[in-house]
This record gives sequence, structure tokens and C-alpha cells, in this order.
Amino acid sequence: MEYNYFATIPKDFPELKNDTFLRAARGEELEHIPVWCMRQAGRYLPEFRESRAGKDFFETCRSPEACCELTLQPLRRFSFDAAIIFSDILVVPQAMGMEVQMSPGKGPTFPEPLKEPEDLQRLKTKVDVWSELDYVFKAITLTRHRIEGKVPLIGFTGAPWTLMSYMIEGGGSTTHSKAKRWLYRYPEASHKLLSQLTDVIVEYLLGQVQAGAQALQVFESHTGCLGPVEFKEFSLPYLRDIARRVKDQIKESGLDNVPMIVFAKDGHYGLEDLSESGYEVVGLDWTIDPRSARIRTGGKVSLQGNMDPCALYATKERISEIVKRMLEGFGTKGYIANLGHGLYPDMDPENVGAFVEAVHTHSRQLINRK
Repeated sequence: MEYNYFATIPKDFPELKNDTFLRAARGEELEHIPVWCMRQAGRYLPEFRESRAGKDFFETCRSPEACCELTLQPLRRFSFDAAIIFSDILVVPQAMGMEVQMSPGKGPTFPEPLKEPEDLQRLKTKVDVWSELDYVFKAITLTRHRIEGKVPLIGFTGAPWTLMSYMIEGGGSTTHSKAKRWLYRYPEASHKLLSQLTDVIVEYLLGQVQAGAQALQVFESHTGCLGPVEFKEFSLPYLRDIARRVKDQIKESGLDNVPMIVFAKDGHYGLEDLSESGYEVVGLDWTIDPRSARIRTGGKVSLQGNMDPCALYATKERISEIVKRMLEGFGTKGYIANLGHGLYPDMDPENVGAFVEAVHTHSRQLINRK
């Protein structure tokens, strides 16, 4: 492995003041349940829209200063217990040589998606992650300093199957039929692509840890379009491989261990497998009952989630009631509060604040009753 790139990175990061999120990931006793939101740096914030106005999305992703500012914006408003670096999962396909554009009103678009197995020849056989994705590493290091130890910083990546789906579909999809065609028609080529993605992802996550990430989340956002058999063949082995290889290489490199979170959206059928896949935390979407999730995971992992994002359209009083019920379902140990997916652009920031406050208030009451 190459580490020279990081030789000049300052190691004197500010001391962490709030480690509640990290302790929850390890299943320790807490004073309150930690909370953060997927897409907490997002368009629901007026200051985010102002910062992003008139700028190309991926150009913003390649600016460490811009990513740092966008990451810090929600922390100035809300008492989140963690921050997640502003970036995008599709920087990995870009690093592998594919063009990705962010089209207004349409989302990510690949002008030349992969159509047949021979198209794999267009991908770089060896990706220099340290060079291709250095802007993400720089953003993480800069943010670790500017966050001043307020909360931990989470790094992330898309999982192999989810990235493969985008690369073949050419963008978002409701059926994922083009990508699933590969699984059934070209299983060997599918595994080749998934393996290539896994290799890049492992190096990318290690780079994020070296740069200062204190936790890692792997987004398998397209689990829901797979059945249990396909999940066990084309998703789960690669998720396991990522966790094992990242942890092994962190240990070999003498770096501090970081908790890893796997979020397989709509993957309720794979909950038992996910709890044994090598991650400290399993993220849950809103289709899973908290008490059922506790039973099915058998205390092997901490859990994260899983309030329906649309519950934030409710009144603040109703949000408080929903949060209270959710916390009672999960219990207060080995739990990180979050939504079951990301925040939507039209949500009221005040309701996001009400969600965060409700988690802290109700969790303190539950813990004090023990």
C-alpha cells in the first residue's frame, strides 16, 4: 500500500468533545442516544442552496473547501452527534474512467453506460485512488480540523452492487432491469465488475480513514431490487469482503480502528446475514420494526435508523411522539437514531431540529428511568 501521499497531513486533529456516536456504535452505555441524518447536508437548508447556486455538482464535490463548508452547515443549526462528509457515491465510477453528469431535475446520468461485458474494457484496470480521489481525502482532513472536535466525521462509499447498477442503467431506475439482466445473463462478467469495484472501494475507504474519517458507512442503496438468492450471490459477499479487508489493513497499518456501518436499503430479508457481515452497525430503513430487528440481529451489532423521513412533514408534537415510540422499540443501548433514508429537499429545517431535540430529550428520560 502507498501512504506517502499522506506524509504531509497534520496529525494534530482537535480533541473529540462528543464521542456519543462512536460509543453507541461500540454498544456502550450512554447519557443520551446519538442522532444524525443521511443527507443532513442538503437542499432543505437555505444556506446549502445558496452555497450551491449556479455551480456544477461534481465541481463542488471536487472542491475540499466547498465540501467542508457544506458538511459543517447543519452542525451550526442542529445538535447532531455526527457529521458525514459532503460527497457522492458516484465519484468511484468516475475514478474508474466513466463520465457522470448531474442533470437538474433528472439526477445522475452516465452518457455512455456499460451495455455488454466487452464494455468492461473501458474501465481502468488499476485505479490510483490516492490521485483520482485526493479531493475527497483533502476535504475530510480539512473538515476534521474545522469541525474542531465537536462531533465525529463519517466517511462513506457506495457498495459494489449499487454502483454497478448505476454504471449499467446509466442513472436512476425503478426496475434496475438492465443491471439485473447482467446478473442473470452475464454472471461471470458481473462478478468481475463487482470485484473491480470492491478493490477500488477498499482503497478508497482506507484513504478516508488515513485522511481523518472516524467512522465509515457503506451504502447498498439498491438492495431492494434483488431477491434473497441474488443478494447472497451478488451483494453480500462483497459487503463482507469490504469490511474484512478494510479492518485487516487498518490493523496492519497501525491506524485507529473505526466503526463501520452497512446500510442495505429495503434489505429486510437479509437482516440476519447483515448482522454477521463484519460491520459494527447495521442501518435500517423504515420498513423494519425496531423490536423485530433487535430479535433478528440477536445483539450482535448496534442498529441505526429508522424513522420514515416523511414523518418530518408532521407537526413537531407528532414528530416527538413518533421519536419516543421509535426509541422505546430500539432501546437505549447499541442504537444510533437516524431516518430510514435521507432528508428530502422540501423539508422544514425546524422539523429537523425538532427531530434531533426529541431524540435527545426522550432518550435522556428513558436512560434516567433505568
